[in-house]
Amino acid sequence: MALNVYVNVIKQGRHVLVACCDSDLLGKTLKEGKISFEVRSNFYGGRLVYIEEAIELLKKATTANLVGSTIVNNAIREGLVHPRAVMTISNVPHAQIIRF
Repeated sequence: MALNVYVNVIKQGRHVLVACCDSDLLGKTLKEGKISFEVRSNFYGGRLVYIEEAIELLKKATTANLVGSTIVNNAIREGLVHPRAVMTISNVPHAQIIRF
């Protein structure tokens, strides 16, 4: 089993932000039309973890940003993201989770 996603957890009071991206996307810029989306290491590049750990962290998040087919597809499979809530940029899935 490979370490395949980066996870950065930012806590502020009761708010927990989880930024997560597939390992091969860290530091890349996705471009499509007028959209230029940077997968910045200072935001997404926390720890390199197994997908199972990333999913457990997402379950505790109040807000999450996800980039990449591995993390987004697993979040959909776990019921954390609705498939219709996913957008793609340069054929790379991106999703956000917001819990009130």
